[in-house]
Amino acid sequence: MELAPALAEAFPGARVASWSALAGQASSRRYYRLVLDGAPVRTVVVMRLPDDPELAFGSDEGPDGPGSAPGTPRLPFLEVQRFLAARGLPVPVVHAADLVRRVLLLEDLGDESFEARLGAVPASEWPALYGAAVDLLAELHRRTERRPDEAPARPHRAIFGEALLRWELDHFREWGLEALAGPLVPAARRALDASFDALAATLARAPQGFVHRDYQSRNLHWRGDELVILDFQDAMQGPARYDLVALLNDGYVDVPEPLQRAMRARYAAARGAPDDELFELLAVHRKLKDAGRFVYIDRVRGDASFLPYVGRCLGYVDAALARWDVAAARALRELLRSSLPGFPGEVRVRSARA
Repeated sequence: MELAPALAEAFPGARVASWSALAGQASSRRYYRLVLDGAPVRTVVVMRLPDDPELAFGSDEGPDGPGSAPGTPRLPFLEVQRFLAARGLPVPVVHAADLVRRVLLLEDLGDESFEARLGAVPASEWPALYGAAVDLLAELHRRTERRPDEAPARPHRAIFGEALLRWELDHFREWGLEALAGPLVPAARRALDASFDALAATLARAPQGFVHRDYQSRNLHWRGDELVILDFQDAMQGPARYDLVALLNDGYVDVPEPLQRAMRARYAAARGAPDDELFELLAVHRKLKDAGRFVYIDRVRGDASFLPYVGRCLGYVDAALARWDVAAARALRELLRSSLPGFPGEVRVRSARA
């Protein structure tokens, strides 16, 4: 990993005193913390992009698979970071970007994620913390609305539409269902496809806006008492409340339903939006996608660290289907129960390498 050009651009004369690898998430990117001598900041974070240009400049989540925008000279992370920073939203500072060598130097926000602070305080303090995250989300959505006099930025051009919504449901069917329980019988496959077709089409017609697409407890970090938004490179135009679902139906945190209801009402008041069954539909979609993705990461990437969260994701799906008490929800709930033994809380999920 060649860092000299990026360091010279950001901090002329600085040198690396030490470095350490940081734990990654589900991304193909790698992260390192550098301790610097002779720089105005003591530490920076290195984002190391994959050597494969399709993974570096595209995405491995989408109906076209890896590299949905192969060969692009622009990096989505940088485009969205500049877009958000220009609107005064809290995102990490980019000290330098050397795309030839696949290296970015970023502000070091430390190790305290939103998830970490939740785990360090009593549950009585959670409403205040979630209130801050919901308020930031409402502000994020307000400031990212397209202005009439501006050209559309990347998050305005990219669409989280029916094709991608449907692909994510198929991703669950392939990895979160059939990889665990075996292929569906033809009748069950037809019923599941019909249910997923209808869900994707309904969500594609929902009110649209900026969607971060992964606004959850590990992608929010604290800068003192200010929340900073991370991992925003996949932002698109999509169902506007998708991010609220990601936060309140977090795969890494058990968010009590009374707290969910209070935060749903808080967001609705801030945005002047209804709090209706769209939340439940989005919750079903998002958490099925997450469950499938976590199995995929184990089976394809060899990382089993996300498997413990599959059950929680399916629990959120079941709870959303129970609240969305209509015939279509009852049918999907029964189909999942009959096709995935143990659904929701007792599904057997073992690593492929166990």
